Amino acid sequence: MNTEPAGALAAVVLAAGLGTRMRSRTPKVLHPICGRPMLAYVLDAADAATGARPLVVVSPATTGIREAFAERADFATQAEPRGTADALAAALEVLPGEVREIIVLSGDVPLVDPALMVELAAARRDSGAALALISVDMAEPAELGRVVRDADGRISRIVEFRDATPHERAIAEINSGLYAFDVAWLRGRIAAVQPSPKTAELYLPELVPLARADERAVATLEVEDDGTLLGINDRAQLADAELEMRLRINEAHMRAGVTMLDPASTFIDASVEIAEEVTIEPAVILRGSTRIGRDATIRSGSQVFDTTVGEGSVVWASILEGSVIEADVTIGPFSHVRKGSLIASGAELGNYAEVKNSRIGRGTKSHHFSYLGDADVGEHVNIGAGTITANFDGTRKHRTLIGDRAFIGSDTILRAPVSVGEGAYTGAASLVTHDVPPGETVLGVPARIRDKRTDAGASRAEDDPQR
Repeated sequence: MNTEPAGALAAVVLAAGLGTRMRSRTPKVLHPICGRPMLAYVLDAADAATGARPLVVVSPATTGIREAFAERADFATQAEPRGTADALAAALEVLPGEVREIIVLSGDVPLVDPALMVELAAARRDSGAALALISVDMAEPAELGRVVRDADGRISRIVEFRDATPHERAIAEINSGLYAFDVAWLRGRIAAVQPSPKTAELYLPELVPLARADERAVATLEVEDDGTLLGINDRAQLADAELEMRLRINEAHMRAGVTMLDPASTFIDASVEIAEEVTIEPAVILRGSTRIGRDATIRSGSQVFDTTVGEGSVVWASILEGSVIEADVTIGPFSHVRKGSLIASGAELGNYAEVKNSRIGRGTKSHHFSYLGDADVGEHVNIGAGTITANFDGTRKHRTLIGDRAFIGSDTILRAPVSVGEGAYTGAASLVTHDVPPGETVLGVPARIRDKRTDAGASRAEDDPQR
């Protein structure tokens, strides 16, 4: 998007403030919006606008930002919280010498459009201005800085609300806090910024009268008040930004071929990937690294976290976490697939089926009130209602192995470690404490292999008319 020569244009992101109005130990810009820290969206905009690695200004109170974004940005440190001009001065100390122009963004404005920042830089460049800023005419400007213009309509200064007179507070045009600067001019003048007489802080808007004093132009890009340039200062504003971002995400998915029956009740993280022809019913939450395959249906009440759902699968009123669901699987209602599980193609999990750290084979069915934890279940196995793999001995977890085409009777308890061979059966209410050979049937508490000779004798006796 940037048309400047490589290295000529860079972005500086101000993120040194802790954000006390958030009432949080977490730095403000690390609070999540649709699954990502709000700063991530600002860095996206900076990348898109400049094509260069952004420079983020942090403080000792926000060192967690360095750890979170070490791979995405370079950093400067503002040693003390002395205002935005002081923060920008800290950035200039480490800014590469070949950078001739910078855009300055605030780390708490996640909805900013990168195209707008490109337009701002172009406006400054085309007018030869020392700096350019974005202003917004607001019906309710609240406590934002006011743009003061002279009789010729040129911007003469920006006054912070706390420093403004009643007449100045009546001005509707506000400063958004987004700027573009001629770096050579900025380096020569930023030290001349004087502290506010009320707060003793050094404000970036004080560069406006300095530019005028140097007979340099100050360009203004005026935009409509759509709420996207407002900074986030508290959790109510964080919720507003989350709503706007969620609407953007949902709209993008729908335009890409996803059907949402009620977008207003659908919560999808920015990191989620959804293929075409997917249907999402109301009250669905998709989080993290979730991937939904083509023709899948996510029915009402489902929550999917960091899970892949294969093509044609159906999930209904269930919770899936950190797992892989292959194609044509049906899950729910009220199933729970926990971290580390794989549900193979054609398998079915029904009412109140829980699976944890297990592999469920192709075509296997577990329809009612079961718990399969730390289990490897083969293909086309029937898991009867009430089946439990007793995987924990109080100290360690143990695995259960169930072979292909096995039949696990209702209310069976499989005390791990234990295996059930291919084609084997367990009778209803059996407690299986030893391995079951392939093709055998076990019954009882504890379960024992059925004596086929005794069964045959009993059968003949029942058929004898003399008895």
